[in-house]
Amino acid sequence: MPLRDIVVFPHMVVPLFVGRAKSIQAIEGAMERDKNIFLVTQQNPKVDDPAEEDIFTIGTIAQIIQVLKLPDGTVKALVEGRGRGRITRFIPNDACLFADVEIFSDVSFESPVVEALVRSVNDAFEKYVGLSKKVPPEMVSSVSGILDPSRLADTIIAQLGVGIGDKQAILAAIDPHERLEKLLGLMEKEIEILEIEKRIRNRVKSQMERSQKEYYLNEQMRAIQKELGEKDEFKQELRALEDKIKKKKMSKEATDKAMGELRKLRMMSPMSAEATVVRNYLDWLTSLPWRKGTRDNLDIGHAEQVLDTDHYGLRKVKERILEYLAVQALVKKIKGPILCLVGPPGVGKTSLGRSIARALEREFVRLSLGGVRDEAEIRGHRRTYIGAMPGKIIQSLRKAGSRNPVFLLDEIDKMSTDFRGDPSAALLEVLDPEQNNTFGDHFLDVDYDLSSVLFVATANNLFAIPGPLRDRMEIIRIEGYIEEEKLNIAQKYLIPKQVEAHGLVPQRISFSEGALLEIIRRYTREAGVRGLEREIAAICRKIARETVKSPDKRKTFGVSVQRLKHYLGPPRYHYGVREQESRVGLATGLAWTEVGGELLTIETTVLPGQGKLTVTGKLGEVMRESSQAALSYVRSRWRELELERNFYHKLDLHIHVPEGAIPKDGPSAGITMATALASAITGRPVDRNLAMTGEITLRGRVLAIGGVKEKLLAAKRAGITRVLIPEDNRKDLEEVPSGVLKALDIIPVAHMDQVLTQALLDKPVDLPLESVDANAEESPEALHH
Repeated sequence: MPLRDIVVFPHMVVPLFVGRAKSIQAIEGAMERDKNIFLVTQQNPKVDDPAEEDIFTIGTIAQIIQVLKLPDGTVKALVEGRGRGRITRFIPNDACLFADVEIFSDVSFESPVVEALVRSVNDAFEKYVGLSKKVPPEMVSSVSGILDPSRLADTIIAQLGVGIGDKQAILAAIDPHERLEKLLGLMEKEIEILEIEKRIRNRVKSQMERSQKEYYLNEQMRAIQKELGEKDEFKQELRALEDKIKKKKMSKEATDKAMGELRKLRMMSPMSAEATVVRNYLDWLTSLPWRKGTRDNLDIGHAEQVLDTDHYGLRKVKERILEYLAVQALVKKIKGPILCLVGPPGVGKTSLGRSIARALEREFVRLSLGGVRDEAEIRGHRRTYIGAMPGKIIQSLRKAGSRNPVFLLDEIDKMSTDFRGDPSAALLEVLDPEQNNTFGDHFLDVDYDLSSVLFVATANNLFAIPGPLRDRMEIIRIEGYIEEEKLNIAQKYLIPKQVEAHGLVPQRISFSEGALLEIIRRYTREAGVRGLEREIAAICRKIARETVKSPDKRKTFGVSVQRLKHYLGPPRYHYGVREQESRVGLATGLAWTEVGGELLTIETTVLPGQGKLTVTGKLGEVMRESSQAALSYVRSRWRELELERNFYHKLDLHIHVPEGAIPKDGPSAGITMATALASAITGRPVDRNLAMTGEITLRGRVLAIGGVKEKLLAAKRAGITRVLIPEDNRKDLEEVPSGVLKALDIIPVAHMDQVLTQALLDKPVDLPLESVDANAEESPEALHH
């Protein structure tokens, strides 16, 4: 009777479940005769009706002990193997297979070799049982009591988990000596496999931590799926990664690196920590925009319209962007410029970057560098660190999805340095057009081309940027807005924006020009327009409240100067105005601050004394030195001023700059101090309609200063009609609005003598020294010739 996937050995009692009709007839036929049956194994267990060539020739002669018919029509037979046999001839029969069988008798002999084999087989079986979990330990003691080599081999082979072919080979070995040798070889092979499995289990167990159960089950599931030939998700993921790398048009260096990492990943366990790191790395490499970019809109007219729509003024910045577009249109390929917009807060530096991107029709990325103090924020972490990631530059490019965005580095002057490195040094490569085509991020470990990126940096303080970094950027200064510019910005941008934000109807609310100027002058003090926007928003909130409360939903609101106090309360600031009359020792200077131009009044008084100079008003070192230079000049011009040679020995001079709580510094008040000193000493008043600015030297030369435009605007606002400026600043008048130039009589001067000629009135007045002690050696009048 042929068996599908089992080999029955002599000396074994085996239950057989028989379902094929021919096999059932063979069992029934044997039961009717002597209960003996010949059992052989099929060569291919999948064949349902085996022919003569489909079964092995050597099998086992067995006796049927018991037969039980089951309800489903199958038969359970309990058989006992009695000996080996070989089919010599098949006898034709339609009911079942009949054959002539040659019976082999077991040959038993004793020799040292057989004895050695028996002992080796017993030792190997004991070791096998110790490693295998499928054989009960009591089988060792049962087997050790078997003395017959033939029976020993048949008993042990039945317990081994080897394949059908190996078991059939043992059954076919007639000689017990040969049978024991083959059995010993099979056991040693199985023991080696079991030891390897044990080592793997121990290693896996030692690596498992919290997720050991899940990991172990996944490994087992993977092994089962692999054994069954089912889909391997890890292999699918590897194939997807390989396809992604091939389709992604990366640089050759990046492609080679990615393929190398993929080869390493194939040899790793999918659940290992290192595999997760490599997966993350490949994901970053393949998600970066290596060649994907946007096409620039090189229409200069379109760009100019966008820039003018978004921002008022800022002529230099707009000109630079339009120049860049013009060169792009001619050259087609140019390295992205590195622009640095430097100016006070609130002048629109950050929003200008977004407008540049809109004008070029590029993607826009903003990276705030305020407070960044770790170099890895720029260049990334190396992959040896847990949780390593690329730097902000690479992260932002991935977010933009374009290799040529407008990249805004906001607040570049706010970076700091500590033990983690200097981020400004890491930016040197990023912002160098000669180097950034091979930017190296520590995480990527391959070069990335940044030369197509248009970098725009913003800063409030240029001196806070390290020199090497500052040298790599094209500095474009954005000065604070003048009143006229603030007025236009409020009318064109801020008011419509806030009216819409507060749900108001634009046709029912209006701001007068005088009200806006009043807000600019007396409710804000800034270079930008953030405070102005807040004040406009505050007015809109109050109007929104009145609109909701009012029964007339069509009521209109007009914001005038008189209504400002109702909406915003009393004014918070004041601005300088010209003096009511010309006075001795009182000169009007012009100062520049971060929030614009201001009038700087300088008072000087003469007291009896011994030539001491006192300077007050919270002045900086430079301004104090200017006062000393001014006094030295006045002393050197004693003859031209009609004074005694040693006039300063008999008096003390006190210079005071009002608003003493406000720090003041700079050299531009030099000629104003000299004028005030000359006025106080000579008794000639200073023209109240005149303001001045300029640095003075000991020889009386007037040197150039900064902030001419802002200072002239302050003079016009204060009602001044004449302004003295240094001759070297004549070129700066081109930037001054034409309305200011028409309202002021601007007089360039090169020497202090010209200043005194313009500033001092001819008619002298008595010096205010009536309180001088009567015992003074000389009266004040003696100071004059």
